[in-house]
Amino acid sequence: MLSVMLDNFLGRLPDKPLCQHMPKLNWLDFEGNNIHSLRNTTFNSCATLTVLVLRKNRIRTISDNTFSSLTMLDELDLANNRIETFPSLLLKDIKDLSQLNISHNPIQKIQADQFDYVLKLKSLSLEGIEIPNIQRRMFMPLRNLTHIYFKKFQYCGFAPHVRNCKPNTDGISSLENLLASIVQRVFVWVVSVITCFGNIFVICTRPYIRSENKLHATSIISLCCADCLMGVYLFVIGYYDLKYRGEYNENAQAWMDSMQCRLVGSLAILSTEVSVLLLTYLTLEKYICIVYPFRCLKPGKLRTVTMLVLIWIIGFVIAFIPLSNQTFFHNYYGTNGVCFPLHSEKPESTAAQIYSVIIFLGVNLAAFIIIVFSYSSMFYSIHRTAIMATEIHNHIKKEMTLAKRFFFIVFTDALCWIPIFILKLLSLLQVEIPGSISSWVVIFILPINSALNPILYTITTRPFKEMINQIWNNYKQRQSGGNKTSQKDYSPSFFWVEMWPLQDISPDIMKPGLYTDSEVSVSTHSTRLSCT
Repeated sequence: MLSVMLDNFLGRLPDKPLCQHMPKLNWLDFEGNNIHSLRNTTFNSCATLTVLVLRKNRIRTISDNTFSSLTMLDELDLANNRIETFPSLLLKDIKDLSQLNISHNPIQKIQADQFDYVLKLKSLSLEGIEIPNIQRRMFMPLRNLTHIYFKKFQYCGFAPHVRNCKPNTDGISSLENLLASIVQRVFVWVVSVITCFGNIFVICTRPYIRSENKLHATSIISLCCADCLMGVYLFVIGYYDLKYRGEYNENAQAWMDSMQCRLVGSLAILSTEVSVLLLTYLTLEKYICIVYPFRCLKPGKLRTVTMLVLIWIIGFVIAFIPLSNQTFFHNYYGTNGVCFPLHSEKPESTAAQIYSVIIFLGVNLAAFIIIVFSYSSMFYSIHRTAIMATEIHNHIKKEMTLAKRFFFIVFTDALCWIPIFILKLLSLLQVEIPGSISSWVVIFILPINSALNPILYTITTRPFKEMINQIWNNYKQRQSGGNKTSQKDYSPSFFWVEMWPLQDISPDIMKPGLYTDSEVSVSTHSTRLSCT
């Protein structure tokens, strides 16, 4: 017998046993009514009931023994109600239950032994429910469970024995792989190799560039060390993706809770924050050099070394503070498979959310604004000086070259950070962000600066090109096997002043004997145009 009472605005069920006049009732559907509570006596006479649907009501309270008489119940649907507390013994008498749906209820806590009595359960729906105390113990007794539905993909790691778990991806990871798509898996290795090789190459070659300003070279080497850490981070993520290939769900929670995940996540934040702070410092030094070239603002060795040490200390503090107090920050780095604390969704801890906002919308946004403002001021200063110069054509050509350099520096910074700023703002406004977007930010966009910084700050600069040109010419002369004159080492046509004004250059460097090209004429303005 089937009884259906849909959308009838029924406010309450009768106090007397509901099935006393229908002893063979096996299907009862009260979907879309206004029922507020379920009492102990309501289903006392419904021993043959196999399906009970109470979804889309206003149920707040359920008595402990409400379903004690429903020994044959196979399906129970309590979705889309207002249940905050789910009694721990509510299911103890319906041991034949195979489908349970309690999704989209404001349940505050699920007991560890909540499902111990329904061992025949095959489908369990917990969609839309935050489970802050989730643990494997909750689902391990359910050996017959074949389908489970959660609010978050990360919860699937607590039920690794269940064949079908939804959602089956968070856009970054899937049930099978730490990195869900083949594009991610290829890209993480490509960017890792490019980032590590590019930065190590610059670290090894930078000391040999014929630049008098060794302090600036030290700053660039420090930047490359920070960016190289991002390559190491991507390499570790790629390694664990290979390690867990095809069986990630069984290891997901152990990986995200592991010290390895926390350390590699802190390594990524260390790289990111030190790189941001160093770029800001280098930008401000350039700003002073170009906008105020004649003031006594020379960066001394002590000041430069102090600033670099201070930046690395700040980076370490920012990266490792979340590891110092797990009670306060919970698992700050283990919110996703790549261990990066973007927190596009609401994290487990309010402190973690506040800390993440301070870093990404405080420190990093302020640094980005400083970089954009400084480069804009530098370009304006160069533009104004070029207009007043005598050799207009020459200066405008140099101005446009430098403008392109400035544009690409600001553009790559914007490309990297603006999406992150937007994501953080949307998450604060509680806008639901698809997991695939977070994946693009963490795997594709975030490493852009680390991969491109060696190119922008070293490989494309004139001193580096001069050094490569010198090496190539020397190699060709050695290969030619000509006379002694032809074997004479090639020397660059001039000594390129990389960043600082003329007053910072030693008199020996400026002696005419050092130059072989009559076109060389180094002036204060050309020096300023060369500050890249």
